[in-house]
Amino acid sequence: MAMTMPELTVVSDAEVVASPQLGRKVLETRTLTKSYQQGKVVLDGISFELHAGEFVAVVGRSGAGKSTLLHTLNGTIPATSGEILNVHKDLSTDNVLSMSRKELREWRTHCGMIFQDFCLVPRLDVISNVLLGRLSHTSTLKSLLKIFSDQDKAHAIQLLKWLNMLPYALQRAENLSGGQQQRVAICRAMMQKPKILLADEPVASLDPKNTVRIMEALQKVSRDGVAVMVNLHSIELVQEYCSRVIGLAKGKVIYDGHPSGLNDDVLHRLYGDEIDQIN
Repeated sequence: MAMTMPELTVVSDAEVVASPQLGRKVLETRTLTKSYQQGKVVLDGISFELHAGEFVAVVGRSGAGKSTLLHTLNGTIPATSGEILNVHKDLSTDNVLSMSRKELREWRTHCGMIFQDFCLVPRLDVISNVLLGRLSHTSTLKSLLKIFSDQDKAHAIQLLKWLNMLPYALQRAENLSGGQQQRVAICRAMMQKPKILLADEPVASLDPKNTVRIMEALQKVSRDGVAVMVNLHSIELVQEYCSRVIGLAKGKVIYDGHPSGLNDDVLHRLYGDEIDQIN
């Protein structure tokens, strides 16, 4: 007999506080909404908390609002209403939706983003692309002249070595495979030393071997205390690597909990007639 699920499964505040595996709260959304002039609502009153060390998968069928959610959190797409609260160590907050352009640039150093198309500079070599992650910490002139501190260079080398990309440090980014470019994009994002890392479908176009490499890298990032949130289509990957799932359907949160709770009823509510297409 199929188990009957409530309309929404969530983790309560009490459970969050009691769990020894969760770090401090780094972000909170409150009734976050995104709609367009045509009247289409993409995000519909989304509320959740994000904690240091979590590896959160965002799942749902195409058009559910997954990519929009990540871009809204990063500030690259403006939300229509609600709040995105950046939670500081002293528990004070500021609302991303109220930030100036300068403040948004600063926010993006704390909330890194890995895009679907990698967004590397094709003609620059790998190590220069990684060092671009420090743009907000250096002057425009110095960045144009590729003048970075020895400390930044050492950190870039360390990151490339960590993802087995150091042998390609002086190669142009345009000569790399998709999996290699994705690893460089992760290194660049980690150069910002973010407390939150967002990844928009980071393995969508990768072969199985590179998929494992990227998922293991993101899992390692989360275990080092960074809150990682990633859009995924594969439920198998979610169950293998992630510690939490936020499931969206028509812009609403349908499920928020552990991957083990993704039973047939929940998956059917998330994917409808597309359920046979997920793996």
